[in-house]
Amino acid sequence: MSMEITFELSDADLEYFRQVMLKSREKVGDTGQAEIINNARKLLAQVWQSDTSDFIRERMNRLETLIGMIVDKGWGLENDDRKRVVEALAYFSEPEDLIPDDVPGLGFLDDAIMIEMVSRELKHEIQAYRDFCVFRAAESSRLGQEAMELERTDWLEERRKQLHARMRSRRRKGKGGGESKSPFSLF
Repeated sequence: MSMEITFELSDADLEYFRQVMLKSREKVGDTGQAEIINNARKLLAQVWQSDTSDFIRERMNRLETLIGMIVDKGWGLENDDRKRVVEALAYFSEPEDLIPDDVPGLGFLDDAIMIEMVSRELKHEIQAYRDFCVFRAAESSRLGQEAMELERTDWLEERRKQLHARMRSRRRKGKGGGESKSPFSLF
């Protein structure tokens, strides 16, 4: 028999998670990008091998997207944007997370909450990357070529630039277009 539990995080809870994320970034400050990505991939492997909830699995799909944004050569994330995504992955390099991963049913809950927070902060980056992947796949299918062969062609580079510009524009509008920055912002 399974049980569904729903809960809401308060402003104080979100602030606590934000502080944990900031401390994680400080602790892994000297850790290289490759190691941070590797640690996030290890977490994904653990989750996929476990019998965990759909809530957690859905967030792990977002973690895969974040990793893809960094390693996808075709996407070519620029340095400032790359830094934001790598910083978002810092928590997953912290060996002592809030809930030990081996706790049945709950072990990955803190990781899923962090992914949810990061996804909200990077929503424009994530959407632009997903749009790029869809565009690349459609063009690959249309042209009858493998996506990897299409990585650096002119049309793909132009679309990438358009999506990067749109992503930054949306992020700026979110900060100054009448909305104030969230007190729980991770960046």
